[in-house]
Amino acid sequence: MLTSEEIISLIESDKWMMEILETVKLLDQPDWWVCAGFVRSKIWDVLHQFEQRTPMPDIDVIYFDPSNIDEQEEKRLEEKLQEMLPTIPWSVKNEARMHLRNSFSPYRSSVDAISKFPETATALGVKLDECNNLLLSAPHGIDDLANLEVRPTPYFAASDERMSKYINRVRKKNWTTIWSNVSVYYSEG
Repeated sequence: MLTSEEIISLIESDKWMMEILETVKLLDQPDWWVCAGFVRSKIWDVLHQFEQRTPMPDIDVIYFDPSNIDEQEEKRLEEKLQEMLPTIPWSVKNEARMHLRNSFSPYRSSVDAISKFPETATALGVKLDECNNLLLSAPHGIDDLANLEVRPTPYFAASDERMSKYINRVRKKNWTTIWSNVSVYYSEG
């Protein structure tokens, strides 16, 4: 069973991931994280003993800035990242406005938003602190990630409408075709 420290160590030893984190840190955005598949895919690749990284459709960068919720600011930041690392498919979102798009209650922080991602195994984020120490945010723990299990977060499990979105999402993602040892569950327990 992987520990949080082992996950941090795996990411720290991955030059590609660290370059991405160092680049995002240069944006100097409040409460920033690189999240979701960036962490999940790395760990599942390791647990499946893949020799090559699984390609990702995007690298999810989030931050929390209620003082500027203009979507154009997110696009500007994506362009800036694209200039710095042009081979990366960047996706930047200000979680201070994402509740509007998702019709949820306002988030209090980026970590609050991460806690409301659809799956526990994807409700993860990493970032570098001011001393370049790698921090891991896993509001629902790392057990599901380490056990190759996909479950809805409590937030998604609490609503039939959100559960429907969760079910559609995990079916569409079809992660088991990439990572054969992953188990997908359609209820929280």
